[in-house]
Amino acid sequence: MNDMDKERLKNLLANVRDGKTSIDDALLSLKSLPFDDLEFAKVDHHRAIRQGQPEVIFCQGKTTEQILAIVDRLIAHHNIIMATRATRDVYEAVKTLHPSAEYNADARIIIVGKKSMEQGKGLILVITAGTSDIPVAEEAALTAETMGNRVERLFDVGVSGLHRLFAHMDKINAAKVIIAVAGMEGALPSIIGGLVDVPVIAVPTSVGYGSSFNGLSALLTMLNTCAPGITVVNIDNGFGAGYFAGMINH
Repeated sequence: MNDMDKERLKNLLANVRDGKTSIDDALLSLKSLPFDDLEFAKVDHHRAIRQGQPEVIFCQGKTTEQILAIVDRLIAHHNIIMATRATRDVYEAVKTLHPSAEYNADARIIIVGKKSMEQGKGLILVITAGTSDIPVAEEAALTAETMGNRVERLFDVGVSGLHRLFAHMDKINAAKVIIAVAGMEGALPSIIGGLVDVPVIAVPTSVGYGSSFNGLSALLTMLNTCAPGITVVNIDNGFGAGYFAGMINH
């Protein structure tokens, strides 16, 4: 539960205790806490209580009007919300109503509200095999940062030139969690997993030529790794990797 949710509940309970709010009025107020029913969406306000972070809006496949309605309901209950796979047109529409909105074009993420203070216990390091993997890596990095973690980035250090990776072993060894993002054959997480004693989250990307099958080849390589301590998320799922890394780091 974030600070806004806690304060809202404490105030409500205090008002009931002091006789300023009736039990019936309190029940009416609590109805909006589980979820808001917008017909096209059930906006989950309890997610922050259950999981520690508010619901995240997945924009792909939604209309701009639907996204704006969900943003309005979420931001009324939370200090910060995040919308993933968002286009710049959607961002411009959101910013018109919420001037505090920020947009990361690489990550395709909109952030509305104040970022959480750093609460993670250590460093999350996001590593890519190539420059083409950066958009997925940025989605992971920004997700973890929004959850209140310290994140650093190390890009373009894939297996075609391993000396580039080994040149940054001080930074790699300082990380508490590592997110390794790679397309093509997807070998980078296995290399990193054999070098460190911390969790490695492998993220296959759809980057590659025809026989990479839009990331399936990298996914299978990562699932078949012989290096211990590696978990694998779905193809291009930077959000899932960043969220999981944030949970570990907390």
